[in-house]
Amino acid sequence: MTSYLSYHSQWLEEHNAIHTAREITQQPKLWLELSESLQQHFSQLSQFLSPLTEQSDLRIILTGAGTSAFVGDAAAPFIQKSLKHRVESIPTTDIVSNPEQYLDANRPTLLVSFARSGNSPESVAAVELVDQIVDKSYHLFLTCNQDGALSQRALGADNAYCVLMPNGSNDKSFAMTSSFSCMLMATLAIFGESMPSSWNDPIETVARLCQEKINQWQLTVKAIAKGQYDRLIVLGSGGFAGLAREASLKSLELSAGQVMTCFDSTLGFRHGPKFTINERALVIQMLSGDEYTQQYDLDLFNEIKGDQQALLHVVLGQQPVNTELMFELGHTDLDDAWLCFPYIVFCQMLAFEKSLNLGLGPDNPCPTGEVNRVVQGVTIYPYQ
Repeated sequence: MTSYLSYHSQWLEEHNAIHTAREITQQPKLWLELSESLQQHFSQLSQFLSPLTEQSDLRIILTGAGTSAFVGDAAAPFIQKSLKHRVESIPTTDIVSNPEQYLDANRPTLLVSFARSGNSPESVAAVELVDQIVDKSYHLFLTCNQDGALSQRALGADNAYCVLMPNGSNDKSFAMTSSFSCMLMATLAIFGESMPSSWNDPIETVARLCQEKINQWQLTVKAIAKGQYDRLIVLGSGGFAGLAREASLKSLELSAGQVMTCFDSTLGFRHGPKFTINERALVIQMLSGDEYTQQYDLDLFNEIKGDQQALLHVVLGQQPVNTELMFELGHTDLDDAWLCFPYIVFCQMLAFEKSLNLGLGPDNPCPTGEVNRVVQGVTIYPYQ
């Protein structure tokens, strides 16, 4: 019988958890498929992007709603250092409600839209607003649904190109897992590496590492989820701060709000948000592999450990630190950008286990429908 995350598929189906478990587990396989697909379409993608990136004043906006927006939050700091252009992460929900605050009519703009279904009302509206307001507008759609509105829009548009994520990445579960990681990986490959040869090795390393860790971490993650915490605090520096936002959302969603969450940057956390730590709080720190940045991460680790206020304190990193709950990756020689993937897989697994521990069905933790997989009830008003 097929099993995922150490649960038999029949049991998962009975507990409304089969899709989430499968979609977390399938990620290493999808990443390898994504790498191959990007190589196959590299020439076409380059033909679209090269004339745009030759414009010195090009502005690149990474956008999406919810988890899709957090792809941009995580990716922007990592790809900015390899690009000569201004890169910003601005949610579609901000662009749609306040376009005049975020769009510059006179600045050539590439809107990189992340979308699982490509059908969210804000996703389509943001694209239309950019075309309406910006004189030179271009669009790169990274989506998991070839039949979605964004994908279909690219078919007839001269200023748009669509990169489809692998089959299976259009998550059926309420929470985005493989859709998030595939879109993030595609962004790092497209904008952070110059040629396929540059991303092949790290993707293969990450896929192999995560497959190994999914198996190794399962029992310990399950034990942590049984802890009596109702607060989750996720911390990281640079792009890991954006990743922490997505990690915290997974537990908020899959616990149906029973676990309240907080995220912050390593240095920002002391400036008020540290009050969130109490005797029912689980703190997760994502350590940077950069020696300079890691000094700040470890300072905060030692401070939180010394305070003895948190119920549990988990550390994710490549090298061991002095704590019982250290999830060590080993010396992988991976840049921080690629560490996003084992870090987020751990947090997805924890959110899944906590959901089950609370007696919920991870595939749909809100069966009464107040919160939906694809956002509903949004009215898009015409912009004049």
